Amino acid sequence: MNTSASPALFVHHVLFYMPAGASAADKAMLLEGLQKLARIPSIKLAHIGTPAQTSREVIERTYAYSWLCLFDNAEQEADYQQHPIHDAFRQHYAAYWEKVVIYDALGPVMS
Repeated sequence: MNTSASPALFVHHVLFYMPAGASAADKAMLLEGLQKLARIPSIKLAHIGTPAQTSREVIERTYAYSWLCLFDNAEQEADYQQHPIHDAFRQHYAAYWEKVVIYDALGPVMS
């Protein structure tokens, strides 16, 4: 399959890990923040998820939330990173996670 002419889609995937003593209210606050992030205009598609109840050894399920965003290109993802909503998210909601793991990927759209 020749994908050289296909546009490069930018995928930004973040796993949020909460402290062991986090309450349901803490988890709700982090969810609120993620929902606010979804308003950033450069996002093509956003998805907030929680671990699926799958049981294969290779599956990581210790995170609280998965935040997946698709962008048309790397420039739009850079706009997202510098957007005031993103800055406010980091300032106001960072207390609700103890660790984040980020996967950024660039590649052609596959159909």
